[in-house]
Order: sequence, then C-alpha cells, then structure tokens
Amino acid sequence: MAVAVTAAAAVILVVFVYGDRGGGLERTQQQPYRSAFHFQPHKNWMNGPMYYKGVYHLFYQYNPYGAKWGNITWAHSVSHNLIHWIHLPHAIQPSHPFDIQGCFSGSATILASHHHHHKPLILYTGLSSTNQQVQNLATPKNMSDPFLIEWDKSSHNPLMTPPVGIINPNSFRDPTTGWRGADNTWRVVIGGEIDGHGAAVLYKSDDFVTWERAHSPLHSSNKTNMWECPDFYPVRVHGKKGIATSTNGGVGIKHVLKASFHDHDYYILGTYDTKTDRFNVTVDFMDDKVQLRYDYGLFYASKSFYDPGKKRRLLWGWVTEADSEANQVKRGWSGLQSMVRSVSLHKTKKQLIQWPVKEVEKLRRKKVSMKNKELVNNSVIEVEGISASQADVEVSFHLPNLEGVELINENMKTDSQLLCRRMNASVGGKTGPFGLLVLASKNLTEQTAIFFRVFKIGGKYAVLMCSDQSRSSVETPVKEPIFGAFVDIDPSRGISLRTLIDHSIVESFGGRGVTCITARVYPKLAIAGNSHIHVFNNGEKNVVVSTLRAWSMEKAHIG
Repeated sequence: MAVAVTAAAAVILVVFVYGDRGGGLERTQQQPYRSAFHFQPHKNWMNGPMYYKGVYHLFYQYNPYGAKWGNITWAHSVSHNLIHWIHLPHAIQPSHPFDIQGCFSGSATILASHHHHHKPLILYTGLSSTNQQVQNLATPKNMSDPFLIEWDKSSHNPLMTPPVGIINPNSFRDPTTGWRGADNTWRVVIGGEIDGHGAAVLYKSDDFVTWERAHSPLHSSNKTNMWECPDFYPVRVHGKKGIATSTNGGVGIKHVLKASFHDHDYYILGTYDTKTDRFNVTVDFMDDKVQLRYDYGLFYASKSFYDPGKKRRLLWGWVTEADSEANQVKRGWSGLQSMVRSVSLHKTKKQLIQWPVKEVEKLRRKKVSMKNKELVNNSVIEVEGISASQADVEVSFHLPNLEGVELINENMKTDSQLLCRRMNASVGGKTGPFGLLVLASKNLTEQTAIFFRVFKIGGKYAVLMCSDQSRSSVETPVKEPIFGAFVDIDPSRGISLRTLIDHSIVESFGGRGVTCITARVYPKLAIAGNSHIHVFNNGEKNVVVSTLRAWSMEKAHIG
C-alpha cells in the first residue's frame, strides 16, 4: 500500500523525515548513513505533507514500532522554513473500525469560504476491520492552535467506500488534495484499478463530507496497473510562479496528472475542462517514445502543494533504502524524504522542471570554486576544501568540440538505463563520460559517478545523464547499480549539474532541473572525513569545467 502523504490544496504542506539528535563523531561512527539535511525519522520506518498560517506542516506515514512496514500512523512535524523541523505528537492513529488496520496516504485541503474561514481538512485512506480501503476525514480539534496538534475523526467516516463490482476493495486509496470546479463543487481523485488498469477515480462533493462518484474516471490507462498516490494540479504555461490547486483551466494553464506505479512516479501534461471534467492529453502514460518521470532514480509516492506565501508549487517524494531489509532493521530506521523541490513547466511546454527550494542554500558553508579548468582524457581532479559527505555542488561543463560524437539508433533512446549500464562511468567514449565522482574513497575504490555522454540521434544531439552506483561500496551493494535518462538540452550551450550529497543520498539535477536522478548508497570507506569529490572526464574529447561552486552543508535542526 502506498506510503506517502499528500499536500494540501489551497495551502499545503508536505514533508517528512527527522534527522538524528546526535552530534558529529558519535553520529558518524554509529550511523554513517543518516542524513544531515534531508528529513528523516529518528527511528523506524517512514515515508510519505500543508501550509497554514505561516507554518509548513509535514505529515508522513510512520511505523512507531519498527523499521519495517506496518502499524501505519500519521506522524507530524512543522517548520517555518522547510529546512529545520520540530517533531509533534502523531496526528492520526488507528482507532476505529474504518482505520483500525492502518492510517495510510492522503492529502490536506484548505476549505476557503465564508463558512469555513480557511479550515484545513485531511482526507486519508484507512484499512478497515473488513480489509477494505476506505476514505476518511479528519479535522483540527483546535483551530486557534497554529501547529494543529490534535485532530478529530469525522463521525461520518468512512466517507467513500470501494464501489462494489467496479473497483477491487484492495485497490482504492490515496485521495488527492481537493479542488473546486467551475460549478464551485469540490473534487478529489482516488487512486484505483478498474478492469486491471490504473485509474484516477473522480469524486464530487458540495460540503466535503458527502461524496458522489463521477460516471467516468478523470483519466485511466490500459498500459498500467494500479495507480497509487495520484496528484493533480495546474501549472503556468509562462513563468515559474505556482498557482493554487483550484485555479480553473484556460489559456495559459496546463494541468499535471501524476500517478505512482511500476515503482516510479510518472506524469502527463494536458488541458482540463472544469465544466466537463475532461482531461485531454497528447502524450499519455507509457507512450512508446516519451515516458515522463519526476525522477529517474529512487523517488516514489510524491506529493505536491501550493505555497501561497511565496507563490510556488512544491514537491517532495519518498526515497526508499536501496540495501537489504536486514540492514534497515539493524540500523533501526528506513527511508527518508527528498529535498523539497519547486516545480514549474519548462519553456518547451513538454515537461516539468524541478529545483531544490531556495531555503536549502541557508545551510551552505565553506564555499570553494573552480573556473575554466580543462579536463583531458582520463582526468580526475579533486574538489578540495569542503565536507565531501555533506555538500552541495553546482558545476557547468563546456564542450569545445562536438564534431564526430557517437551515433546511436533512435530505438536506443527508449531505454536510457540500459544504455547507462552498457556505457558506465568506466567505459570511455568520444564525448563522455564526464561529470562528478562523489562519496569517493581516497584511491577511488569506492565512488558514485554522476555523468553525461553526448550522442547524435537522427542528426540531433542527445545528452544522456547517468548515476552509477555500481562501485559505491566495497561492502553493501545496492538494488539498482545504475540509473539513467536523457536530458532535453542543447549541449553546445553547456551542460549543468547540481548534486546534493548527504551521507547516503545523492540527488542530482541535470540541465537546471530538466532531468533529476536520486540514488541511495552505503559506502564503507568513503564516510565522513574520508569522503572526497572529484570532477572527471573519461571521454576522448576534452571537456572544460566552466564554473564549479561547492559548499559544505550545515546540519538541519530536526527534533
């Protein structure tokens, strides 16, 4: 079952993960893989967010009793800046027949009207005593409490139950943030499976309590199975400012539908008619040539929300562990949250771009830089002077000569991960691989490589981005040794990369957020002060580091 918490509607918040309370040396020796500035629970299993009266709330699914999946509860943390977090008592726990077997994913919505005075509500999936997935409502007990610590469950629960004979009672979960249509009626989407295919099941309500299922799903697919954690929201065609979830469609607006399936978060873009509830797309899920994903690494069950204070759409996802369950139980915790990302529509209008929120830059310390450094074949240059296991690195590469780059067939573009496996960081080519080696040991026995290659396909340049974890640890292998995706940019204008390194998580943003890859690694040698960062080039053609800026990152306060 899904394990993420959705963001709120008009004002939302989504986040999770506690950092440890421990200090430097003891923390590194005992828990070298705990994140320092990514949200993570102190212990046990987590996954899985609203903005209300100046406070960001992070709701996340949590197992109070162990590092394995189970006993799912809504934990709760708050922040004023999306970086430093305060842990609060659990918000929602199993207690009634409609959720006694677990309180699973859901979303927060702000009911903005003269009747409700911007009242926050939570819709969540409960696993009932009869093993049905049902949708329930929770409301704040004390509206004057800015932290919204206590929540009451509605006496009307469950509000929505699986339609008999239409949807499998085990495939009906994860309600989205609510939005209002042109008729002023509230709508939400429930993740489901109809006739074996994924669907966003649409419900409508006048009061957010009594819900009626629409005759047709908002969207469905005959190329996928069950959709988990759907998300539906508008984006501007021009400009990077976000817009509220209930903003009606029309000129200058597109809508994003995201669904979690096949262990990844896929999305499609389209136009939404608020009068007919028709969502029209030109490129659908699992298209033969274009399969859009938020992230091409470990990133699942994500949720977005609109931040009205700074007028932006924010997103973050659940990042699973990549080693064995036995290791997770031994450590006493499992899973963390990605860095919160701003989301907007790319200028091509064909895909989204993502970028870490500006607030994370407040943690930067000890800046080092490099400029106009040429990397010849087999070059490896260390980036010295920062804490390499806890860093933020921005680098831009210039390619002086793109003549004679390798040609590949159009069909090879459909499986970028396979291409990265065949041409990993140690396999030299014409143009690339070049990029960063992070969490590297002194002699490079351990290394995680984030790199690029440039090809030509049908007369056009194609930039491949890979994250190679195959040599990340001499002791702990990861489930996926390499990730890859193409970056829709013109390499003649340079190729940029930003990477956030936080002990066991490596988040990389290629082409200013056009392509994102998140990886988990567990180095044995390259930890704490024994970790290093390098720029490298294993390609035949020279590459120039136009600019590189890197910072040590301070630890976030979470507790």
